[in-house]
Amino acid sequence: MSKEYESLACKIVEYVGGKDNVNDVYHCQTRLRFKLADEEKANQKKLEDLDGVSKVMISGGVYQVIIGTHVKYVFEEIEKLIGPRKAEAGDRQEKSEKKSVMGVIIDFVSGTFQPVIPALSGAGMVKALLALLVVFGLISTESQTYYILNFFADGVFYFLPIMLAFTEAQKLKCNPILAASVAAIMLHPNWGTLVAAGEAVHLFGVVPLRLTLYTSSVIPIILVILVQSYVERWLEKHIPNAVKLVFVPMLTFLVMGTLGLAVLGPIGSVAGEYLGVFFNFLSENASWAPAVLVGAFLPIMVMFGLHNGVAPLGVMQMADLGYDSIFGPGCVCSNIAQGTAALVVAIRTKEAKIKQLSVSGGITALMGITEPVLYGVNLPKKYPLVAAMIGGGCGGLFAGLTHTHRFATGSSGLPAVLLYIGDDSIECLINICIALVISAVVTAVVTYLLSLKFETGISAEKGEEMPEFLQIETGKEIRREHGEVKAPLKGKLMTLEQIGDGVFSEGVLGQGCGIFPEEGKVYAPFEGTVVSVADTGHAIGIESEEGIQLLIHVGLDTVALQGEGFSPCVKEGDKVTCGQKLMDFELEKIAEKYPVVTAVIVTNSDDYETVTAGSPGTVSPEDTVLNVR
Repeated sequence: MSKEYESLACKIVEYVGGKDNVNDVYHCQTRLRFKLADEEKANQKKLEDLDGVSKVMISGGVYQVIIGTHVKYVFEEIEKLIGPRKAEAGDRQEKSEKKSVMGVIIDFVSGTFQPVIPALSGAGMVKALLALLVVFGLISTESQTYYILNFFADGVFYFLPIMLAFTEAQKLKCNPILAASVAAIMLHPNWGTLVAAGEAVHLFGVVPLRLTLYTSSVIPIILVILVQSYVERWLEKHIPNAVKLVFVPMLTFLVMGTLGLAVLGPIGSVAGEYLGVFFNFLSENASWAPAVLVGAFLPIMVMFGLHNGVAPLGVMQMADLGYDSIFGPGCVCSNIAQGTAALVVAIRTKEAKIKQLSVSGGITALMGITEPVLYGVNLPKKYPLVAAMIGGGCGGLFAGLTHTHRFATGSSGLPAVLLYIGDDSIECLINICIALVISAVVTAVVTYLLSLKFETGISAEKGEEMPEFLQIETGKEIRREHGEVKAPLKGKLMTLEQIGDGVFSEGVLGQGCGIFPEEGKVYAPFEGTVVSVADTGHAIGIESEEGIQLLIHVGLDTVALQGEGFSPCVKEGDKVTCGQKLMDFELEKIAEKYPVVTAVIVTNSDDYETVTAGSPGTVSPEDTVLNVR
């Protein structure tokens, strides 16, 4: 693996608190997911400041580091640093933390279903390929080829209870092999034979077993393994170590096999039947609702991790009815809308970095992976996110009203349209294509219209009058003496172009640099006079003895906070010395709402031949960040 990923992996492990702070780590399509012993040891700001990290989120007890589609390469390097996954490491105490009931449920559901998604996706694409071969007349449904390829895909769904038992046991920290073995008991062909015979079955002639098949089911095995986790712990605690190896598995099979077939499995089966009734009710009476809600609000669900609790409903519906209309149609409409919004931003924005992110992230979103563009473009700019939610909702509405559903689980981008071929018909394929066109067109129009307002705000040309609080009027003759500007904050030095706001990055207000702060303090970068303090406290103007006029602007769009979180320590006219504190600000609180990158701008740059920034890297107040000559 390249040194780039090796270096990034080392930094990530360091900033999550070191390898000893990692209880478990795995990855999905775009994110590293850490279970940390102590989340307070992790440095979220340093992680987000790393080149290669888009965002850090904490959801459902999982510390998520969003990387992008190359996450598996970073994960490989991280595994080399911390060793194999440590999900079963019982010798490390996790720090106790209060979680909401919803948080616990989402954490459980996510931990159970997420690991099986790749298998479901692979099976779904085999189903899609098979459907295409049939639609174009390349094979017949009566052929051996169809028969074989069909069980290539159906095998995953047939034995889905075994896979869910394994992953659920990992989540509940009981033995996953024993859990999978209990699931195998419920799927055994001999049990299927008894069910097919239809004659009453009694264990020991006393305990009645309900004649129910558990292949492709979801709820029964979840209930069984949930109870098994308690039974297994009780057995581990009370059986002597000398015979534990033999008697714990034996008693687990006897107890859970009986409970599974006699009580828990039937309860889960009945619950599944009612869930099927609910799905049918939605399909017949409110088919538009799930697709509209998912299509419109999926980005919000992703931000809060709620999608992990909704997506499994689609898996359950597919296990019960053979198709998914709950999650799939709305999800693909939402993803196409987000990709479209980003591509329109790429055309409209004048910010070079955002343009680059919009193009790459937009294309990736069209393929079904939206995190990079959601956190890199749409959420920071806000208006494309609003447009995408409107467009995704409109596309979802059409998909819902036309009863569009997918016949297999897979990706949720353009390739996913193949999953809508089924039942020897291409009707759902045609409908989902129309829904995606609606999503794209509505999103593109709304994004463009909103950009007329929001993008013009950063298209200022040099020579425009600056806002009053940014103007530095000293009444002195301009002195062209050279000087140095020390770092007004501790953090990571960035180039002007990396700031991500056209007013600063395009040099509209002058030349300078950006600093991503590590603490909420601003210091005087030289000896001089405070010439302006913004009414909202987020920006300070200062002039040096040599005549350098400097603007220190904390965060982007932070004027909207109306002073909340900012506490200037100086006022206009104060004389300050180099290193004197100018401002305190609540870094974490502000970062929750706005980017905290701080612009350090020489506003009278035209009065000098050169304004040279130092090399990007970590800086402290004693370091020089700008040389003015």
